[in-house]
Amino acid sequence: MEVFWLHGYNGTAMSDLTEAMGINSPSIYSAFGSKRGLFDAVLDRYDQRRADFKEHFLTGKTARDVVEMLLRGTVQWLTSSNEPRGCLLVQAGLATGGDGQDIPALLARRRKRLEHLLTARFDQAKVDGDLGVNEDSSALARYVQTIFSGLAVQAAAGASAAELDDVVTRIMPTWPASPSRKARPKPKPTVRNPAV
Repeated sequence: MEVFWLHGYNGTAMSDLTEAMGINSPSIYSAFGSKRGLFDAVLDRYDQRRADFKEHFLTGKTARDVVEMLLRGTVQWLTSSNEPRGCLLVQAGLATGGDGQDIPALLARRRKRLEHLLTARFDQAKVDGDLGVNEDSSALARYVQTIFSGLAVQAAAGASAAELDDVVTRIMPTWPASPSRKARPKPKPTVRNPAV
């Protein structure tokens, strides 16, 4: 996984894979059919590793909570020392060509899964009265996905967790206010009778 993550699909040679896996190329071809077959298996494994993370952030009480949990959690795993920085679904497709020309589209489809999860959650937030009925759930999901991808690119380029967390802090005020918060009347000042 790390070889594709660090070098992208096209930047990864079969010799890189055999060295990293400690097996010969006929064994890779026997098990996966091709470099592309191995790459697909790597993406499946990556998705499985991220499934719990995705489920966790969807449990936020409000749509805003969901977005903040997702983005702050993303900063943590993007900058974790346990694996390469950034996101495999972003990094692996940045430089492609040759036999990997379809890789960016493949990765975009996989990233779209997050967008679909967010769209569904934002639709539910509209039903719950947490988002205004005129809010575009798909547009909000694309907005969050774009921020997510930008955080991934910046993390891969060396941005620190503190720098990326600051980005999230600056983004969160742009999130649409809950209709219930907008409609909530301002409290009237209490007038005290000084004669009493």
